Amino acid sequence: MGSLCRAVPPVLLSCLLMAGCSSGSHSGAVTSGKGRAPSAGASRTAVSTGAAKIPVGAGPQTKYTVQQQPPAGSCHYRTEKGEPLEDPACTPGAISPAVTQANLASTICRKGGYTKNIRPPEAITRKEKEANAASYGYSGSLGDAEYDHLISLQLGGDPNDARNLWVEPADPGHESGGGINNKKDPVETKLHTAVCSGKVTLQAAQQAIVTDWTTALSRLGIG
Repeated sequence: MGSLCRAVPPVLLSCLLMAGCSSGSHSGAVTSGKGRAPSAGASRTAVSTGAAKIPVGAGPQTKYTVQQQPPAGSCHYRTEKGEPLEDPACTPGAISPAVTQANLASTICRKGGYTKNIRPPEAITRKEKEANAASYGYSGSLGDAEYDHLISLQLGGDPNDARNLWVEPADPGHESGGGINNKKDPVETKLHTAVCSGKVTLQAAQQAIVTDWTTALSRLGIG
């Protein structure tokens, strides 16, 4: 650089020789290392995306087979508002790929019924129910317990996915031997009506019932 470089103070000369060194607002920017400020996109990816995605089952089958259940004693009921609820680890729910928001009119909302033609036969579900009772450690009368689709068929639940079926005990105070009796069924019907009338989406109804069927209606603002 000759005499010009010798005239420049050593500190300034060193800065001029470094790539990317400049004056103004950039002089204090961190450009590398652990101190890098996260970009706007990076901060968004750290935000929770909400509830876990519900598994997708196989959908209606022309021939059903007995599905393997969780190991005996591995599932545990939980209780909300005095009502027995499923174990999310064993029974997270499963939806049918045959039912979507786009085809409601030709599936669960069609006149003439949808569910009766896709139910697994009793010869299949009886064996599954017995095995699932052992999974949950259920010791009551099987005649008083419903082998329940967590996401009901009328809400697009999978017909025979083990993740969507559980032995649901009768409501507290139910007289033994009195048959199946629970408060979940009316909730499912109200959700079905809300979905078919367009008040709530199919996905919202499915998510609400797997979260907690006892609060599903209030969660979605359904009377």
